[in-house]
Amino acid sequence: MSKLKTIREFQNLTQEELAEKSGVSVRTIQRIETGKVPKGYTLKVLAKALAIKENELLFEKLGKDNSEYVEEINETQEIVLINFTKLKLINLSSIPFIIIPPFNIIIPLFLMFKMKQKNILSKQLISIQILWTIVAPIIFMLGIFLKLGNQFTLLIMVLIVLSNIFIILRNAIEIDKRKKLYYNLNFSMI
Repeated sequence: MSKLKTIREFQNLTQEELAEKSGVSVRTIQRIETGKVPKGYTLKVLAKALAIKENELLFEKLGKDNSEYVEEINETQEIVLINFTKLKLINLSSIPFIIIPPFNIIIPLFLMFKMKQKNILSKQLISIQILWTIVAPIIFMLGIFLKLGNQFTLLIMVLIVLSNIFIILRNAIEIDKRKKLYYNLNFSMI
């Protein structure tokens, strides 16, 4: 199955709807889906209509699930399978363990390996949790050392937990909508 067909079906578009949205004929879309490589203007308008990068149409899909895509990693030129449904599950698995910080890292890490989702996005999700787990106690301790009272300390604890919930939920929404992370790091801790 071609990459175009995979993305088109994932976005719940028919060939006719994609043709109307992109201005490319249905016959051209059929040719691309049967193996012809899109080039030039056709590649550009199809990518724009599907809200993806042009080079994403040039790689074949692996697997049978429509929620799986291929990601090319430039450093090693290896192809990695990303299942966004599983990625979202890895992300959301941190929520029950926010108040027990080591588990908000261990559980997603375990799921990443169990679900075979060792890709840049799942590593970013876990790196964000690691960074949050390091920064949260520092902020909490600073609040205690400022000696602003018990109510302020409780407020800091609540804000720290809510901030992590917000980060997790915002990334989950972005994974659903745009197949990327809203909050990501320029480095990976794993």
